[in-house]
Amino acid sequence: MKLQQSVRHFAAKQALTMPVVGEFATGKLVDLHTRVFTDKADPTRADERREHLDAFFEAAMDSYVAALEADYTEAAAREITHVQANFDFYNHGWTEMMEIPPDELDAHYDRYREFFETFAITIDEPLGTFAPAGGVPEAPSTPEQLDDETHRYTKGGFADDVYVEGPDGELLVGGQDEPDEVDVTDAPGISDDDV
Repeated sequence: MKLQQSVRHFAAKQALTMPVVGEFATGKLVDLHTRVFTDKADPTRADERREHLDAFFEAAMDSYVAALEADYTEAAAREITHVQANFDFYNHGWTEMMEIPPDELDAHYDRYREFFETFAITIDEPLGTFAPAGGVPEAPSTPEQLDDETHRYTKGGFADDVYVEGPDGELLVGGQDEPDEVDVTDAPGISDDDV
């Protein structure tokens, strides 16, 4: 998968792993991800998916932190959550929201098999043990979309490693090194006034 990576991502990593601030950061990042993906959705379907996406992304933040605790890099931990989301989108036929071509889902699963198996994550059960006790709210599926060969937001050919587009547009395999000093207030939605 091809991801972006900037100081904001490292600040979000720091925020999510801090007491108190972590809960606030989770809420902001959930809102951000839900907004990004509902903007990609068919406008007639966006609202009906919002509650499902909010709950899914909140659980995925726990997956991200667990990946960091398992010594995955920031880029790899974030990619894991995006792969999980793409499993969910595929299962619902929400192909217009997918970032990975459907035929590359297995390759992405295989790259993170050890992490996924540890937490009972499968393509069919993308949250595994991170799923909330009551599950995530249901949202209507659009399985007919799986037959549509056009997936406007997917980028193929990045299934063999983590690819990161740095701030200067350079493509880095594996991601960039974490800066020596990161200010948590650079995380999305967090400023000195928020903390």
